[in-house]
Amino acid sequence: MRILIVDDEQAIRDALGRKLKREGYDVSLAANGLEGLRLFHGEHPDLVILDIVMPEMDGLTVCRRIREVSETPVLMLSAQAVTEEDIIDGLNAGADEYLVKPIRLNEFAARVRALLRRSNVPTPQDDSTYNDGYLSIDVVGRHVRVSGQRVHLTPTEFKLLTVLLENAGRVVPQRELLEQVWGREYIDDVYYPRVYVSQLRRKVEPDPANPIYILTEHRVGYRFERQDKS
Repeated sequence: MRILIVDDEQAIRDALGRKLKREGYDVSLAANGLEGLRLFHGEHPDLVILDIVMPEMDGLTVCRRIREVSETPVLMLSAQAVTEEDIIDGLNAGADEYLVKPIRLNEFAARVRALLRRSNVPTPQDDSTYNDGYLSIDVVGRHVRVSGQRVHLTPTEFKLLTVLLENAGRVVPQRELLEQVWGREYIDDVYYPRVYVSQLRRKVEPDPANPIYILTEHRVGYRFERQDKS
């Protein structure tokens, strides 16, 4: 797998690149957003790692440009503590994940592995498709449509929807969601499901403020409610 690292700090680029090469990945490096976007279009990497604050073009803008043409997973690097608002901004731009500097290399490598796992095509299950006329989900084909129109989900959003669909009618506890969607490395990031569910509702629900598909069980978790009555 090839990973593209885009960061204007050479020391960080080099350190992350060396770590990923030791992990067995092919690595490309870019020092600014424009160079990173050029390499992305030329090399088609399996994962992009983007610093947020960069010259020429900032990371959020690069991420938006990538999302116009690709669902390649994107990990954002932030020099400050990440709030829920930061995550929402990144999600709106199309990012899958945040990591805060200074970066612990072992944690970084673990999160890269987890993100690449989430981007893999799921194994077919009994409930690998869903269609009620409004919302249709093809897990194997990785297609989601609302009223016949293709909806673009990030790999993490798609994995979250898949896990909820496979457990339709059952409340999935937050910690179970964290483990199944994000991986054990994220078991303490308890705000992740809330933020990502909110974004997912915005994309698939007829009225995100009054959801009919992704329901909240207060203090417990979330449940996917089928509307096709199958």
